[in-house]
Amino acid sequence: MKRKTVYIIVAVVAALVLLTFGAGWYMLDYALKPDYNRRDTAVVYKQIAYEYPWTRPWIDSLKHARALRDTFITTPAGEHHHALFVRNPRSMGRTAIVVHGYTDCSIRMLPIASIYERMGYNILVPDLHAHGLSDGDDIQMGWKDRNDIIRWIYVARRMFRDADRSPRIVLHGVSMGAATVMNVSGEKLPDGVCCFVEDCGFTSAWDEFSHQLGEQFGLPDFPVLYAASILCKLRYGWTFGEASSLKQLGKRHTPMLYIHGTSDDYVPSAMVLPLFNMNPAYENKADKTLRYNDIWLTPGCAHAKSYHDYPYEYERKVKKFVAKHIGRL
Repeated sequence: MKRKTVYIIVAVVAALVLLTFGAGWYMLDYALKPDYNRRDTAVVYKQIAYEYPWTRPWIDSLKHARALRDTFITTPAGEHHHALFVRNPRSMGRTAIVVHGYTDCSIRMLPIASIYERMGYNILVPDLHAHGLSDGDDIQMGWKDRNDIIRWIYVARRMFRDADRSPRIVLHGVSMGAATVMNVSGEKLPDGVCCFVEDCGFTSAWDEFSHQLGEQFGLPDFPVLYAASILCKLRYGWTFGEASSLKQLGKRHTPMLYIHGTSDDYVPSAMVLPLFNMNPAYENKADKTLRYNDIWLTPGCAHAKSYHDYPYEYERKVKKFVAKHIGRL
């Protein structure tokens, strides 16, 4: 009788473990599988023409002049990663690298990239791993993407080399792209990276998945999120907890502009304050003192809609912040 009870308990525990890891596998597959229609660029151009009609003449003029161009790099893993770029004859060594969000692509970042083109910057807009025209079968939530963006920084330095001036680079990311540039900020970077703009980035992959698990499925973190994170480590080499923009920001004081919509319920607006508080200041190189970073909470904006809803104010805020760290012509 006792042996039978033990068998039943073992069987129940085994079933629960299998069920938990089955649910974790489903979550991992659901969250990190890319959009397999992502290479349909014509659809994306139509979307941004509808959502940001004021950018259409600019994009059309770039295409007509063949100034909006493609470039590819080969990663250490042998994958081909894509980016759009525009050379600006007024750049004087200044470049903006603009990074898109979850299941998005480089084309969707052209409206924000247009701000920098008007400022006289070269622009480089990469497709992250498993997005747009870049290879890859798994979304990396901005974590392993940080290494890819660092590679793009080196590419930008070579591509836009100015014999008379040192490179000056700003990184601007939206949503998962914002998490990516925050993750980049915690790494040792090549000379010339001057400042960052993060727009509605999340504190960590764990926090974002925890939020979505509750919002979409009404489930707590335990046990599914824990199982999915373990499986992510086994399958892709990283965990949800280590993919932390919050921890990366804590590594160094970095000039950063924080932007977040107050009505964002996809990446909750409450996430921006811990991020800002982790990196509220930067070291002024002239006198070695700490200066406060900037934060802008956009009233009533949903996720990644700050530029759409406040285009003039957004451009003004970005120009003012970036000019402070890169300089004006």
